[in-house]
Amino acid sequence: MDIQKIEILDTELVHAAKKIRVLKALEWPLEAEQKFLEGWRKGNPQLPQVKLKRQSLTESIASLASIRERCNQSDPVEKFLAETAESYMDSAHMLEAVGTTEFTHYSTRIYGRPDTNYKLQGMSAVDGAKYFLEVTDALLGNVDLPPTPTDISAKDFAGWLKSEVDEFFDKDTVEVVLDQNMSSKALAGSTRIRVRGNAVFSQLDKDQLLYHEAFVHTATILNGKKQPNLKSLGLGAPRTTRTQEGLAVMAELITNAMDITRLRRVALRVIAVKMALDGADFIQVFKFFFDAGQTADESARSAQRIFRGGDVKGGIVFTKDAVYLEGVLEVHTFMRVAIRDNRPDLIRNIFAGRLTMADALRLAPLFHTGWLSPPAYLPVWASDLRRVAAMMAYSSFITNIRLENVYLERAIEFEDELKAMRAD
Repeated sequence: MDIQKIEILDTELVHAAKKIRVLKALEWPLEAEQKFLEGWRKGNPQLPQVKLKRQSLTESIASLASIRERCNQSDPVEKFLAETAESYMDSAHMLEAVGTTEFTHYSTRIYGRPDTNYKLQGMSAVDGAKYFLEVTDALLGNVDLPPTPTDISAKDFAGWLKSEVDEFFDKDTVEVVLDQNMSSKALAGSTRIRVRGNAVFSQLDKDQLLYHEAFVHTATILNGKKQPNLKSLGLGAPRTTRTQEGLAVMAELITNAMDITRLRRVALRVIAVKMALDGADFIQVFKFFFDAGQTADESARSAQRIFRGGDVKGGIVFTKDAVYLEGVLEVHTFMRVAIRDNRPDLIRNIFAGRLTMADALRLAPLFHTGWLSPPAYLPVWASDLRRVAAMMAYSSFITNIRLENVYLERAIEFEDELKAMRAD
């Protein structure tokens, strides 16, 4: 390993990536959403008029290309640097192509497509999303499943979140600020978590956003910045999005912060991305979310996420929202196999910076030698690998039960069978 060369490439990569901020560049102005909703409520919805400025990132792309070409990809660290540089190049090209078919081309290079069939899974993200929606459809209308009340103001939520992050990030300062111009309820960075100023939150939202945004996204980027030998692990590289979002959704599930509405929202977004890729326009996608039970405001924001940087007429789409479901399925499987193969260290190492699961495997020897540091911040659920192992072992076992052979009345029959056996 050429330490001096890696240090130079790493420093250059951190500098070259600074100007490429994907989500910030694609944000819609708040008035576009408001105008659409006004038309919708009057019975005359019109496609939003949004013109995002294409960025000129020629200099950054050249720097990133130089970094990639100088990397020896047979070395695991240089391969990480090369692939991270290429990821940022794709993102830069995407931002230069806002509103064109090339935008979707680069978006799918980074985030993939929801209809891709994966060889070892035999299914696509769309298939998985349809399954979750089918399973939860009946439950959603069940009167015994009351809706979650949303009665916490953004200001109160931000105050609570600030106290939680101050306690957890005891070696760093993380600000919590209100931002009116957001489609997400919260968005995390290394030094700041933005909260949508006009949102209203539920108790479940508090846990979901704390474990998802703060304890995964902010934690991993801070952990990466604390790496003494590889500072680019502190970059929010687009290539790590699938693992990051999968890990964050996994955190919601493992801490019991996930509810049925949130699960359906993740699944609905996958279907909506596919619809938009196939030509559905903003209004059709909005109606899809609305008919699925979301409010008009949330439906507009959900649709906006998919068309940001694209074309509201359909076909040109930002595909990031398809990775949440794919990511959690892949992370869950990765953790199960890591436990099965007696490699629990891989679970811990995923938190040591912004890595993909492949990075965690390739760089594992460098964690063993100490050249890469373990995570400074680790959420409670991941800090005790014995608890993770227990959950994964149970999960692995429970998937062997074939529910198509089971019905509720079987519980009564089984009890009767046990009594008959004892009587004999």
